[in-house]
Amino acid sequence: MNALSDKQIEKAYFVSPVVNMEKLITNMMFWANVTEDKLRDKKEIKTSFGETLSWDYLCYVRENPITWKIPTHILFGEKDNLTSYSTISEFAKQANATLTVMKNGEHWFHTDEQMKFLDDWINNLLDKS
Repeated sequence: MNALSDKQIEKAYFVSPVVNMEKLITNMMFWANVTEDKLRDKKEIKTSFGETLSWDYLCYVRENPITWKIPTHILFGEKDNLTSYSTISEFAKQANATLTVMKNGEHWFHTDEQMKFLDDWINNLLDKS
């Protein structure tokens, strides 16, 4: 999103986007019991859940906030474990984006039911265009 925010894009369609990377990183720090001071000192810390926390990346994210002005439609899974509903709805409101929530959907749309919901969602939006 950061790389495309200043491009001439007619419309964007996002499925479970990470719209607040700083919040995700600080959540992962909390899950891994890592303080900012510890991350700053060590620069990188591998977590037990397979992610590597990076001080440089956290600084980059803080120094380069996303400004999103592109017409956008968002599909969000109700049970997304990386982005909360409050975070996605705040982003949708700020970006003037539509937000569709799939009941029992997850961050990774992968089941037959989720993929059918995604197909129906995108086809309905394209039919309205």
